[in-house]
Amino acid sequence: MRFLQSSYNTAVSVTPLAELLAAEIRTGGPIPFSRYMRTALYHPEHGYYRRQHDPFGKAGDFYTAEQLQPAFGLLMREYVRGLRENLGAPDGFTLVEMGAGREEMGVFFREFGYIPVDVDRGALPRRFQGVLFANEFFDALPVDVAVRRGAGYREMRVDCRDGAFCWSEGEAVDAQAAGHLATYGGDAQEGDLRELNFDTLRSLDEIARSMESGYLLVIDYGYTTRELVRFPQGTLMSYQRHTASEDVLCDPGSRDITAHVDFSALEAHTAMHGFKKVRFEPLALALMRAGEKDNFAAVLEGADEAQRLRARLQLKTLLYGMGETFRTLLLAR
Repeated sequence: MRFLQSSYNTAVSVTPLAELLAAEIRTGGPIPFSRYMRTALYHPEHGYYRRQHDPFGKAGDFYTAEQLQPAFGLLMREYVRGLRENLGAPDGFTLVEMGAGREEMGVFFREFGYIPVDVDRGALPRRFQGVLFANEFFDALPVDVAVRRGAGYREMRVDCRDGAFCWSEGEAVDAQAAGHLATYGGDAQEGDLRELNFDTLRSLDEIARSMESGYLLVIDYGYTTRELVRFPQGTLMSYQRHTASEDVLCDPGSRDITAHVDFSALEAHTAMHGFKKVRFEPLALALMRAGEKDNFAAVLEGADEAQRLRARLQLKTLLYGMGETFRTLLLAR
C-alpha cells in the first residue's frame, strides 16, 4: 500500500494512451474497467509500467517495502531461510519473485536460486520447488467493477464524454461474475461497488501449474469478505508524485492504479490447487518472527552511527507503519 496524502483530482490532461482509449470507446462503446486498467498500466509503449521512468522512491510516485533496504531484504531472507528448512533444504530450492520491479530483492535472495519475473522480462519456470514471493504484485493486476442493483449486480464500464473519461453503468454481470460476487461480495447494499479479481485468479492458476511443492508467500494490502463493509465504494486508488487519489480515470498511463487484494478469494482459489493456509497475519508479525532469531542484530548493525540510525528508522517504518497495514498470507503445498 502506498503511504501518501489523499486528494481527489478531477482534472483531465491528454496523454497518448488517453487518445488511444478514447478512440476505442468511440468505436465500440464503453469498455470494462479491466480493459481500461490493463491498458493504462501495461500498454507496451505508453503503459505506466512499460514507460521509461522509475515509479519508485523519492523521485517517483510511491514507496514500497522493498525500498526500505537493507532492513526488509535481510528480514525476508531470514524468513525464507526458515521456509527452506521446513521443506528439508531440498536440492534445487528456488525462489521466484513475481513483480520483481528493479530486482531490489535479488541481492538478498541470491542464495535461493533467485528468478525475477516482471511484466517485460522473465517467466515462471515450468516446474520448481521452493517459494513464490509476491510482494505488492496482486494489487496491480486489473480488476472489473460491479455495482449492486436490487438482488443482483450490474457492470460498471468506462465511457468518454466531453473529453473526459467517466463511469457508465452497463448490463447485468454475466453468470461467472454473479457467482463470484455471491460468494465474495459480502453484504453489499444498494449502490455499493465491488471489484472482481479474475486476473488474480488466472495468475494463481499459472503459479499452481508451475510450483511442484513449496510455499506461496503473498505480502499486500487487502481485505477478507467479512471486512468488505469497510469499502462500500470499492478500493481502487491512483498514485502520482506521492499523492493518492480516488480518481482512477484521470491521465491514463501517467499514474499507478491499484485495488486491494481479496484474500478470501485468493485463499479459496489456491485451495482448489491443493494449497493450505499456514498463516494470515499482519506483516509486522511476520517480520518480528524473522528477526527474533538474532533480536534484529543483522538489521541494526552498521559501519557507523548514521547507518545504524537509518536501520532503526527503516525497522520502525516496517514494523509500525507498513507492518500494521500490509498483510502476509503464507500458503503451502
